[in-house]
Amino acid sequence: MDELVKAMDMSGISKSQVSRLCAEIDERVNAFLNRPIEGDWPYLWIDATYLKVREAGRIVSVAVIIAVGVNTDGVREVLGMAIGPSEAEPFWTSFLRSLMRRGLRGVKLVISDAHEGIKAAVAKVLKCTWQRCRVHFLRNALAHAGKGQRQMVLALINTVFAQDSQEAAITQWRTVADQVRTKFPKLGTLMDDAESDVLAFMSFPKAHRVQIHSTNPLERLNAEIKRRTDVVGIFPNEPAITPLVGALLLEQNDEWQLQRRYLQLEGLQALADNQPARLSAVAS
Repeated sequence: MDELVKAMDMSGISKSQVSRLCAEIDERVNAFLNRPIEGDWPYLWIDATYLKVREAGRIVSVAVIIAVGVNTDGVREVLGMAIGPSEAEPFWTSFLRSLMRRGLRGVKLVISDAHEGIKAAVAKVLKCTWQRCRVHFLRNALAHAGKGQRQMVLALINTVFAQDSQEAAITQWRTVADQVRTKFPKLGTLMDDAESDVLAFMSFPKAHRVQIHSTNPLERLNAEIKRRTDVVGIFPNEPAITPLVGALLLEQNDEWQLQRRYLQLEGLQALADNQPARLSAVAS
């Protein structure tokens, strides 16, 4: 901190000033991460990134999991963060329950990568539809095709996502699965198993589908976390992660509040658990 201040042609900063600044940051970050969650949040993205930490004389990786939601006003917010040793189901279950205790409600769709721990926790705690990230699925699918044929396979699978309705998408999905099965049997099996999870987003409003089919919103946020934390390298302990990552999430959340709605209002109110009451017309 002292070197940074001097680089700005300012006088040095004392240890007490650094301590005071850190205390203020901790207070703001903790208030942000533990704030009440109000309203309905039909869409929830969850993902994890890994950071290095010193623990008992060793360097270990810990998972930093983040939840981002969109409410019925179409506004996107960072809803929570947690740190743990792995992405096992108990960790995800505890995290989702902590969001529920803070007021999270009205979740209709959770978007994540194909992690069994996440899928099980979502079914147990939120009891809502789960969307397997389409981007991650395509990477897995193309790994079953030869290098010279991946573009062809990608083009075939993308014909599914060009359909207007869920019914048409399901029909096309099964057609493509049968087409690739002869040359790539493992890909055909993968498509059979993943159909309902990858196409879950198709049952939601068409105006939202571009944003809700993948974890791209969180991928960009995780990339920024990596960029900022690479400066630190190895954190001295787990508690040291929260002020830095939490401050970044707070900063990103503030930026989102200044931007236009993330999702169109069309269809959002229909997803709310608490529908606004409609008064019948009264003849004058």
